[in-house]
Amino acid sequence: MRLVLATRNAHKVAELGALLPDHELVGLPEHLDTPEETGATFAENALIKARAAADALGVPVIADDSGVESAALAGAPGVRSARFAGPGAGDADNLRKLLRDAPAGDALAYVCALAFVDPRDGDAWTVEGRCTGTLDPHPRGANGFGYDPAFLPDDVVDPGRPGRTMAELEPEEKAAISHRGRAATALLRRLDRRG
Repeated sequence: MRLVLATRNAHKVAELGALLPDHELVGLPEHLDTPEETGATFAENALIKARAAADALGVPVIADDSGVESAALAGAPGVRSARFAGPGAGDADNLRKLLRDAPAGDALAYVCALAFVDPRDGDAWTVEGRCTGTLDPHPRGANGFGYDPAFLPDDVVDPGRPGRTMAELEPEEKAAISHRGRAATALLRRLDRRG
């Protein structure tokens, strides 16, 4: 199935495209405006984005809303993960703020909600994936983005190489345990049931 992913983030298109190999995934066309993310949860924001794109394009759309939740910060940055350090902040700014505000070893959870909307039949739903871990005060690794360099996953992919951040994992290792990988698996199950 050809699916539009309601984002212009090339990292997300590439990562989700690899996780959905039986489907053709394309990013959001440049001419479409993206809606304001006003939801209080990842699922609400994912549905807002998917519905807006599906209504504009008339084709099946998936949308991702994801971020990191810190136990020490009462769930922040949460749905504000991409804007944690303020408007116009980039990944490095957001990561620096998390490292400044949260203690080393803080319990973290990556959360990913994926929404599916098909305007042809009105079908709309969400799935969620989670990955827990801890905050490493020494960011490292080049295989990720966002908070990946400081996120030590609880799931050890290779017992012979423990203590690696998400940004140090190979793409296939990350896909097996990541919040986005788990959400994509749940999405595939739902899509298979649609037929």
